[in-house]
Amino acid sequence: MKELKAKQLRTMSNEEILKKLDELGSELLNERGLSSMGGAPHNPGRVKSLRRQIARLKTVLKEKGVNI
Repeated sequence: MKELKAKQLRTMSNEEILKKLDELGSELLNERGLSSMGGAPHNPGRVKSLRRQIARLKTVLKEKGVNI
């Protein structure tokens, strides 16, 4: 999945951003679960990428004045 840039996120509606935040959060939870069970992840940088995308989403929401 392609990383979302802040410029793209600012054009999205609040509902879309919240939906994406929930989706990425569950995906991060899944990746962390796989790595904690000792399994080798398909993409080692995926966890870092997910964390950064979640941070971007939260930043854009805060700029828009939406409480999480």
